[in-house]
Amino acid sequence: MAGEDSGNGARSVADAVARRSYGKLVALLAGSTRDIAAAEDALADAFAAALADWPAHGAPANPEAWLVTVARRKFIDETRRRRSGEAAAGDLRIIAEGLQSAAGGEIPDRRLALLFAAAHPAVEPGIRAPLMLQAVLGFDARMIASAFLASPDAMAKRLVRAKGKIKQAGIPFSVPDRDGLPERLDAVLSAIYAVFAEGWADPAGIDVARRGFTGEALFLARLMAELMPGEPEALGLLALMLHAEARRPARRNAAGEFVPLSEQDTALWDGGQIGEAEALLRRASTAGVFGRYQLEAALQSAHAHRCRTGEDNWGHVLSLYDALLELSGSPVVRLNRALAIAETQGAEAALAEIEALYNDARMAEYQPYWAARAELKGKTGAYREARQCYDVAIGLERDGAVRQFLRRRQESIG
Repeated sequence: MAGEDSGNGARSVADAVARRSYGKLVALLAGSTRDIAAAEDALADAFAAALADWPAHGAPANPEAWLVTVARRKFIDETRRRRSGEAAAGDLRIIAEGLQSAAGGEIPDRRLALLFAAAHPAVEPGIRAPLMLQAVLGFDARMIASAFLASPDAMAKRLVRAKGKIKQAGIPFSVPDRDGLPERLDAVLSAIYAVFAEGWADPAGIDVARRGFTGEALFLARLMAELMPGEPEALGLLALMLHAEARRPARRNAAGEFVPLSEQDTALWDGGQIGEAEALLRRASTAGVFGRYQLEAALQSAHAHRCRTGEDNWGHVLSLYDALLELSGSPVVRLNRALAIAETQGAEAALAEIEALYNDARMAEYQPYWAARAELKGKTGAYREARQCYDVAIGLERDGAVRQFLRRRQESIG
């Protein structure tokens, strides 16, 4: 039993380090060589070595430094195996110089530099944000594919190609100068928001794979706001995330059941975070340029205002969705806009909007689409179709509390 306990303890420490520092370690290992794939491989080997060593000898006081030291050796061994002569000597010198300080103990936070490297113009635009998610937080292809409504196999192949592109092009792992920031900003913000959304999908913090994601995303968003204090979209993203995070305490009741926004106890919301979000929105608005994240933050602000005051502001919400749809063309925005139409024009009008998305392949495995379709079908009296749509939504939902909520909605039909 003692051996089993020490093994479980070692795995717990390794899991905690992976959640806390994976992106830092990859950024550090890949910083000099620009070879993300090799850095990930070396780090994976180091984690495997930790699970073999730590149960017997105990976890080190600084597990990150231990992992970097072992990964560095793996990196060097692999370089020696693949190359020889002067070429290998050059690579080994770069690796040694780049990682020497890390072996001493402190791991520098280079995640922001890695984010901007992955957003380099030489990397295909559509893969920049997914690449950041994998490199910075260790998302697997399945999770990334889900966040971007794509298939896991296709996403995995695109990520491999993107990593090869970074290495072949010699893309520097550094934050570009001020003139180079704007063209990379959207991809960086998109990746940060995707991290937040994955954490948001686990409100109780019970999913080990997602634990800490919202805190990590908020940290990165604050870094971006500090780096670019005059960029309204960086401020808008932080405001959006703060508005959403403020409601976390109210998203589950005492029994752990899911509570939809319209039924949440607003007294449980974090007023400090909401106030900060509103101040950020006001700062962003002074630029006179409105983008996706500012509009989404304004929508969260409008929803919060309605819930706290009881004021009917659905017309304002719909106008914000109109602007956001024109800007993004996103099927998710179109879906949410349809729900606003249901409040202003009725279920029939909203259902017509929903039907327009039926043949969009991206909606086939998107749970909110089927839940919205079920709700609207029920309101128009199409009870059998509504139940069928709920079946699909329940099958797609990962969160047990949300599945139970959907089942109750399904049982209430007719």
